[in-house]
Amino acid sequence: MAYDPNNIFAKILRGELPCVKLAENAHTLAFMDVMPQATGHALIMCREPAETLLDVSPEGAAECIRMTQRIAKAIKLALDVPGLRVMQFTGSAAGQTVPHLHFHVIPIRPGESLRKHSAQMTPAAELEPIAARIRAALAQTDKT
Repeated sequence: MAYDPNNIFAKILRGELPCVKLAENAHTLAFMDVMPQATGHALIMCREPAETLLDVSPEGAAECIRMTQRIAKAIKLALDVPGLRVMQFTGSAAGQTVPHLHFHVIPIRPGESLRKHSAQMTPAAELEPIAARIRAALAQTDKT
């Protein structure tokens, strides 16, 4: 199946749709999930037009992992959570809902149940204060 350049993440990459950005570089974009499973849920996607982990170049995969680790460290620091769930779904049968390679970083708090994947939209105005904390933590963790 050919990559669909009109998927929602491709549109975000082209600036046709908004997102609450956390960090970006020439290879990746990290932003807040607008349908978070937990407060602080972030997504990291490659800029390469790859539908799944099986389609991305080895270099693109490595860059995604680098950014995922960077965002995970910042979320842990910013939100003071004891755990993180890092996920990547390959194919709709595995739960992939957007046909563009991306990773999830979800803060895990004891006793808190995760919300259903892609269930409820959160306004950008509610995500921005959390994103600001994560961006500040990024600046701190990048120095170490």
